[in-house]
Amino acid sequence: MDHTPAIDYRLLVDNLATAILLVDRDLNIFYLNSSCEALFDISLLRASGMPVLNLLHAPSDEFNTEEALKNTLETSQPYTRRDATINVNFKDIHVDYTVSLLNYSRPYHPLILIELNPIDRRLKISKEENLIQQHQVARQLIRGVAHEIKNPLGGIRGATQLLARSLNDPEYKEFTDIIISEVDRLRKLVDTMLGSRHLPSYKSTNIHEPLERVRSLIINQTKKKIKITRDYDLSLPDVYADRDQLIQVMLNIGVNAVQAMMENKEFFVDHQPELILRTRIQRLVTINSVLNRSAVRIDIEDNGPGVPEEIIESVFYPLVTGRAKGTGLGLSIAQNIMHQHNGMIECQSVPGKTVFSLYLPWESDHVAK
Repeated sequence: MDHTPAIDYRLLVDNLATAILLVDRDLNIFYLNSSCEALFDISLLRASGMPVLNLLHAPSDEFNTEEALKNTLETSQPYTRRDATINVNFKDIHVDYTVSLLNYSRPYHPLILIELNPIDRRLKISKEENLIQQHQVARQLIRGVAHEIKNPLGGIRGATQLLARSLNDPEYKEFTDIIISEVDRLRKLVDTMLGSRHLPSYKSTNIHEPLERVRSLIINQTKKKIKITRDYDLSLPDVYADRDQLIQVMLNIGVNAVQAMMENKEFFVDHQPELILRTRIQRLVTINSVLNRSAVRIDIEDNGPGVPEEIIESVFYPLVTGRAKGTGLGLSIAQNIMHQHNGMIECQSVPGKTVFSLYLPWESDHVAK
């Protein structure tokens, strides 16, 4: 007697992590499982009978999806697409998908099986790892150069002071003072390049406290010429962080935004410069290759001209800046501080909207293993 339990295959398919689409011979959707509903943000009831090309076709894609699907119907030849782009709710999503003809018992009603695997997280991790590695190499190079510069600067300053004393001539004092002043300026720049020598002092911190400190400093600096909007989620949990270093990170980003807006006043002919401070919980966020079930997200957003497109991918590298008077060190140091906190900073920018997002894990229990 066979005691093998009966299997509800529909239940099995609905619990797969892989998104499954079944398409009829007219290339209309016949069925999609729960993962596919989540991927395309559409229900089976609404999707049933809809042309599958509405979901799979991307306007900028040169691949002829319709022709490929019809070829599979005629020849039973499967195919796979890697890193394909589909558009869901005006947002591009990257997927790998495989198309095959379902071995179906009714030959006059064939079904195409499409298996889709989103790869955005994998691409994001790969890109993030590459950026972190390049950032670390650049930081080591900058620190090495800074050390080599700092050593002779002390000698130049001391020799100039001795020269000024030995000359004891007001006519030359102006020139020796210039040398000493410029050496001091270079030493200050080198110290900035080397970064803080102090290890972070981690404590339980309400993220809104350093944000309010930064807001107060910016208000005093701008004399209320810039509108500052607070959009806080006051239910956020505390984070384990160094309060002073978080202030340094937030202030650097906030001041950069203010300076970019003040330096481009012609951009604000018909609207007022605005800085938005926003806090939220971010679900399922990958930070430094680790998937966190939730993290605290702090957005510092401005409505200025935006980060130049040619530097947006390298904006956190040392000595990269889009401002005429910028050193290109502040964002690099800020990113380094966030890495010490097991967090990260991301930037998205178009003219009229630039958002720097700070991500901080808030509880070890919320880190996915």
